[in-house]
Amino acid sequence: MAPVPVILSIRPATLADVPAIVALMADDHNGATREDPSLPLDPAYDAAFHQIAADPHQTLVVAEQDGRIVGTLQVTLIPGLAFKGALRGQIESVRVASGLRGQGLGKQLIDWAVEHCRAAGCRFVQLTSQANRRDAHRFYERLGWDQSHLGFKLHFEGQH
Repeated sequence: MAPVPVILSIRPATLADVPAIVALMADDHNGATREDPSLPLDPAYDAAFHQIAADPHQTLVVAEQDGRIVGTLQVTLIPGLAFKGALRGQIESVRVASGLRGQGLGKQLIDWAVEHCRAAGCRFVQLTSQANRRDAHRFYERLGWDQSHLGFKLHFEGQH
């Protein structure tokens, strides 16, 4: 018998959720080198949360399972002139707790984000994924996403 899929509760993140979100971001080989989930958190995390919360084009959510935060992502609505003035959605920082990956939780998060963008009037939704995240790339391809662009990033000295 197939396991019963777990249904997540997806809700807007609160300031109290920031430590759990940072822990999720640090819960992989890339995040482990750039995030610091030790408590007390660096005040920059709270400052960033306040900036996100104050911007009506930003939505930061958490996914809960049995009262525990097990996933997160951020959606940015980007107005632009391209595509005849189309609004686009940008999905960032998709994370599912490492011990729970492969159970369909990421799909629920992405489905939520896509519907959020559709309801906001976006013409399309996009995301980027670091080149070394091969499992994530296969995941997005299984969900029907096309790898359509090659991305570039410029880091400023001291700002990594």
